[in-house]
Amino acid sequence: MASVVRRIISTAKAPAAIGPYSQAVVVDKTMYVSGQLGMDPSSGQLVAGGVKNEAKQALVNMGEILKAAGCDYSNVVKTTVLLADIGDFNDVNEVYKQFFRCNFPARAAYQVAALPRGGRVEIEAVAVLGPIMETSPSL
Repeated sequence: MASVVRRIISTAKAPAAIGPYSQAVVVDKTMYVSGQLGMDPSSGQLVAGGVKNEAKQALVNMGEILKAAGCDYSNVVKTTVLLADIGDFNDVNEVYKQFFRCNFPARAAYQVAALPRGGRVEIEAVAVLGPIMETSPSL
C-alpha cells in the first residue's frame, strides 16, 4: 500500500497554537486549518473592537496559514464558524464575504457555550492544494 504524505504547516505570521495542535496539517492535497481566533499574532491577545474585528483577524490569520502552504482563500472548500453568540451571525457574515467573494465554500455555523480566551468567533477550514478549475453550478 502506498503511503500518504502528511505535512505540518506553521507560520509565525499567525498566532502560535495555544494547545497540543498544529496550525494546519496537509494530507495529500487536502489541508485542514485549525480554528482561528481573532488573536494578534505578535501579542497573542484577542484584538479589541468586538466580533467584527475578531472575525477579520481570524480570517487574516487563516490567510497567512493558507499562504504558508502555497494557497489562498480560493482553495478553501469548507469552513466551520463557531460563535459565542449566534446573534453575531450577520456581523460575521459581513466580514466573511470580504474574504470569500464568490464560489463560496460549504459552511456550517454554530453557537457554542464558550471559546478559548473568551473569543467571540473561531473559524476553521478545509482547503485543497493546487490549481482550482471552477465550473458552472449544477442544477
